Amino acid sequence: MTALAPNEFKDKRVLVTGGTKGAGKAIADRFLRGGATVIITARSAPLEKTECHFVQADVSTVEGTGKVIREILERFKGIDIIVHNVGGSSAPSGGFATVTDELWQQAMNENLFPAVRLDRALLPSMIERGSGVIIHVSSIQRTLPLYDSTLAYAAAKAALTNYSKALSNEVSPKGVRVVTVSPGFIETDAATRMIERMADKDKSDYASARQKLMDMLGGIPLGRPNRPDEVAELVAFVASDRASAVTGTEFVIDGGTIPTV
Repeated sequence: MTALAPNEFKDKRVLVTGGTKGAGKAIADRFLRGGATVIITARSAPLEKTECHFVQADVSTVEGTGKVIREILERFKGIDIIVHNVGGSSAPSGGFATVTDELWQQAMNENLFPAVRLDRALLPSMIERGSGVIIHVSSIQRTLPLYDSTLAYAAAKAALTNYSKALSNEVSPKGVRVVTVSPGFIETDAATRMIERMADKDKSDYASARQKLMDMLGGIPLGRPNRPDEVAELVAFVASDRASAVTGTEFVIDGGTIPTV
């Protein structure tokens, strides 16, 4: 494990959406170890005891984001770092014909609109202070889309990355850095559930479905998926003063999956 500066994020207020499981939990834990005050949001409470401040909310809805915004502004008087980690896909496999209007809308609600709504409400106080960091967790599927079960998800992540770049152009001159982190295959609980759905559809086992997913991505030269803690370490670097000149760009962490320069 990388040696940590115990006070790297001292006095920083950090919001991590989807922060109770998988990569989100790893990201929240990493900021805690760096001395930050960490606020996490999710639809369900953490399964384990945590030092994070938890706001139970469904940020795919207007009501859910409103609840988080009120809590941040009233209780914490603003935020210093936002990590938009929430997202995912629960669409069935089967290609374009299975993706209904409702599933397309759900993909946008879960993967794009939480960032748009939270940024719109929380950015003004960052701009007023002249400092802040916003990190949008996208996906390599925004450039390497899979059609079988994540078509709408890939399109929504492409929209998120495009939005992130445009936002950085507007607010970077005002002191707020905006960066995208795009992981490849992370072996989280959510990924495991998707692999299980693929296995059920193909009437195969988990290992075969896992390999099929890696093959659909074109293979992973590293030979394995990302670990959540590896993604968390990249997010922490991007959010830190070590990356103080980094804005408006995308960091890919995919084990070499994307085959082009």
